[in-house]
Amino acid sequence: MSMVGDSTERGDVGADEPGWEVDPEDESGVAVVAAVGRQIKAWREAAGMRACELGAAMGYGEDLVYKVEGGRRIPRPEFMDGVDRAVGAGGKLAAMKSDLAEVRYPKKIRELAKLEAAAVELSAYGSHNIHGLLQTEEYARALFGMRRPAFSQDEVERLVAARVARQSIFGRSPAPELSFVQEEVTLRRHLGGRMVWRRQLERLLEVSELRHVEIQVMPTSRDEHAGMGGEMQVLKFRDGSAVGRSEGDFGSRPVSDPKHLRIIELRCGILRAQALNPRESRAFIEQVLGET
Repeated sequence: MSMVGDSTERGDVGADEPGWEVDPEDESGVAVVAAVGRQIKAWREAAGMRACELGAAMGYGEDLVYKVEGGRRIPRPEFMDGVDRAVGAGGKLAAMKSDLAEVRYPKKIRELAKLEAAAVELSAYGSHNIHGLLQTEEYARALFGMRRPAFSQDEVERLVAARVARQSIFGRSPAPELSFVQEEVTLRRHLGGRMVWRRQLERLLEVSELRHVEIQVMPTSRDEHAGMGGEMQVLKFRDGSAVGRSEGDFGSRPVSDPKHLRIIELRCGILRAQALNPRESRAFIEQVLGET
C-alpha cells in the first residue's frame, strides 16, 4: 500500500535500511517508537522539508524516513543525530536516543536485563554454550549466526548488541556476586572458528580474575551430575526475593514460587560441589587454551 504526500503509510521498499523492526507485541516499545516518530515528523514539517529531502540530507532513503515517522522502524543512534542536525532541533531529537536505547532490544531480553541489573547474586549453569554474560561479541555473533531458521543480519546485530549491553553487570557498584558453572564441552567446542574460540577462553580467564566472579568447570568425566536437565539460573535481590529458571522444568519459564526455587537452588548447589573449584577451573581453562 502507498499514499502520496507526507503520509506515514508507505510500502516495504527499503526495509533493509538501517534501523530495527518494531515488535507489534511489545506495547511499551511500540508507544516509545511511535512518540519519537511523531516528534521527528513535527520537526521535519516545521523545517519545511519533505521526507525525501530529509532522507537525502542524512544519506538515507525516503522510505526509511516514513517508516521511522510512522513508528514502524526503530532508528539507530546515528539516525537520531543526523535528523537532529538536519532539522535544526538543537539536540532535542538526539536526546531521544536514551528513550530508544532499551526498546531497540527484544522485550524478553529487556526484561532479563532489568532482573540482572537489580540482582545482588546470580548463579548459572551453562550446558550447551558459554553463558551470555561471559560471551565475547564475536562468539555471540557466531552463535546467533548459527540459529535455524536463520536470523537476518540486522537481527543478529540487534541481538549481539543486547547481549553485550547486559555485560555492564560486571562493572556495577556495589558488585553483585556472580557464579557460573560451565560444562567442559562448552570450552572445547570451536564455535565461530579457532580464533573466536581462543578469544572466548581468554575472556573467561579475564573475568575469572574479578573478585566477585567465580567460574567453575564441570568435567565430562564426572560420574555424578546434578544438571542433566539442562541450563539453570537463579537471581537473588536485595529484598530477599528471587527468580529462577530451569530448562525443561516449570515450562522453562522464570519462577518465583519458593517451592520451585528451592529445587533449582538445590541443583545449582550440588553442581557447584560436583564441579572443579574456581582455582582448578582456571587451570583447566588455561590447559585447554594451551592445547591450541
